[in-house]
Amino acid sequence: MERDAREEARNVIPEGTRYYLPPEAQARLQLTARWRELFAAWGYAPVELPALEIFDPAHPLAERAFKLVDKSGRVLALRSEFTTALVRMAQTQDLGPAPQRLQYAGRLWLRDSEVGLGRMREFAQVGVEVFGASSPRIDAELIALAAEALAAAGLAGARIEVGLPAFVADLLDATGLEPEPVRRLHAAIDRKNTPELAERLERYGVRGALAEALLALPDLFGGREVLAAARRHAVSERARIDLDWLEEVLALLPAGVEPLFDLGMARAYDYYSGIHFRAYTPDFGLPLLGGGRYDGAGVPFAAGFALGLERVLEAAGRPAAAPVPDALALDAATARALRAQGLVVELAWTDDLDELRAYAHARGIPRIAGPEGEVRP
Repeated sequence: MERDAREEARNVIPEGTRYYLPPEAQARLQLTARWRELFAAWGYAPVELPALEIFDPAHPLAERAFKLVDKSGRVLALRSEFTTALVRMAQTQDLGPAPQRLQYAGRLWLRDSEVGLGRMREFAQVGVEVFGASSPRIDAELIALAAEALAAAGLAGARIEVGLPAFVADLLDATGLEPEPVRRLHAAIDRKNTPELAERLERYGVRGALAEALLALPDLFGGREVLAAARRHAVSERARIDLDWLEEVLALLPAGVEPLFDLGMARAYDYYSGIHFRAYTPDFGLPLLGGGRYDGAGVPFAAGFALGLERVLEAAGRPAAAPVPDALALDAATARALRAQGLVVELAWTDDLDELRAYAHARGIPRIAGPEGEVRP
């Protein structure tokens, strides 16, 4: 019977959404606050963005967004990602002198998101953005801050993977091919499908050093040795410049931040103008955060990253129990006095001491206090 009731309760909220009860809700609030304090200490000022947006068919997630119509007939959409909203804000608002360091937190909604572990249709992200500056120092700062944010969540062992989509774009541009063949080559690189990539390069007449460089991309994964291998395949001046940038970023990272490199990371290569980075733990297969540099995507200079709150908490391990108050007070004056000492105190709702003792025992509350002192739980 109890199981049937739980099954029925699941049907009262949409698929891809869920309730967060006290243990998890508390963990979500605490981790979000920890991150926001960390970002503030690095100089990132908070901004808030509307959850409702004017629907834009050109939005990168337009086909996956929840749409609704207001009373005037205008089509609106629930916010589906933060970057576009932040760029629109930067385009229309005076954010002060550059660079502008901003932080944000909030919920996002996707209509057709695949539902499963770490995937929801309603989910939360916390992140940072830097507008108005483009330099290896900013990129190194973001990677270092991402590492600190993961450590603040208890995931100091997470590994950050850094890609250089601009390097992939440089090599693809050097082929001189039309957009459709380039798109197919890009897809093969992103899937790390070397046989398909080799077949398409032959079909499109791409040979020699450029073909060798493109075929090497899926295997350019590992430590610092990957950069030396990539340097050997930098067949254009633009590719060499982008590798110089990445090596400067690496040199600026603080001790203890040692990323892996995936220079075949080609997803969104036409969006990211420089580095792109993600973070993983060995036992959680989805990225915990993602970010990078996207100069020219609506604003001249921009970079940032976002942490997935649900994914990070899933990887860190869900809290086992709800927080327990320090005391149960029999009257308001005692409650105020104990709270002034920094304790978490609940106020009794009845004069029945037996009922209060039973409740304190069930919750694990160690003290019952009144105007005449403590009552034994």
